[in-house]
Amino acid sequence: MTVPFIYLAIFPVFFLDIIFETYHRICFPVYKLSYIKRSQFIKIDRHKLSYLSFRDKLQCVYCGYINGVLAYAVKIAAETEKYWCAIKHAKYKDFVEPVHHKDFLEYGDEEAFRKLKKD
Repeated sequence: MTVPFIYLAIFPVFFLDIIFETYHRICFPVYKLSYIKRSQFIKIDRHKLSYLSFRDKLQCVYCGYINGVLAYAVKIAAETEKYWCAIKHAKYKDFVEPVHHKDFLEYGDEEAFRKLKKD
């Protein structure tokens, strides 16, 4: 019953993949941001396991692609955020701070922000 909802995600994720890859290839060189290797995030290899059924293999390809694209997109977005706005969010009770924010400026630290902008 849930299969259509699971597999419908392929369309927006595929579109997201095209948009982020295009953005990455065009904008990163302009701002001299380091290239992110797609192959470090998207791995499609579990379908090679002989003990998996065809259905299992198909699901492994799907999950490898979907999760890989989303992780890749997060990395691209994180590098963009670091370049444009490396300021942590205010502290909120249930907010899970992204890992890449660990080196960002503290929220509300205007002095550090002004110093960063001078460099």
